[in-house]
Amino acid sequence: MVEHDALSATRDAYDDVALAYAEQFRDTLRDRPLDRAILGVFAEAVRASGEGRVADLGCGPGHITAHLDGLGLAAFGVDASPAMIELARQAYPGLSYDVGSMAALDLADGVLDGVLSRWSIIHTPPQELPAILAEFHRVLAPGGHFLIGFSASEGPSHPTQVYDHTVAPAYRWSPDHLAAMLRTAGLAEVARLVRQPEPTDRRQFQEVQLLARKA
Repeated sequence: MVEHDALSATRDAYDDVALAYAEQFRDTLRDRPLDRAILGVFAEAVRASGEGRVADLGCGPGHITAHLDGLGLAAFGVDASPAMIELARQAYPGLSYDVGSMAALDLADGVLDGVLSRWSIIHTPPQELPAILAEFHRVLAPGGHFLIGFSASEGPSHPTQVYDHTVAPAYRWSPDHLAAMLRTAGLAEVARLVRQPEPTDRRQFQEVQLLARKA
């Protein structure tokens, strides 16, 4: 499946489930203190390096963008799903949300102090990810910060693994492998948060968030 077909299929799938997805995940940070903590660290790093302009890429229904706004960042959201963007605009009318592709952002070079990619790369075919990471690097200003979240594969011998995501085909990544891809793209790892699954979690995957900085 080429990237265009993967993007189209993912967009259509999320359009179909947008309302149910928004209802399920709008309070997702409430019971996740580690996620709130790493977002707080990201926000502090971004504010220290610039004016705080941040893109939440793959923003879905916009709740994380709103959280970043509450942390003092000039945050805006981008998502491939028009249905998700419409829900985000309805829920948070004071913020900016636009339909767009992570692979071709409508932004000039070096205009962002931060980029957030929170589980938004999981539907990207592995062969397409280097180009997307290069796009993230392009729009970041020197010294800007990047936070990426994803589900971990079962070990370094599995750079990527397909899993049965309920919406669209998805991939898990080896944290070390993805960190190496970030380095290749010019984004140096600063910190790493690894969350172990709870016994009641439907999928027993580690969740990983990597904080990186553009030189």
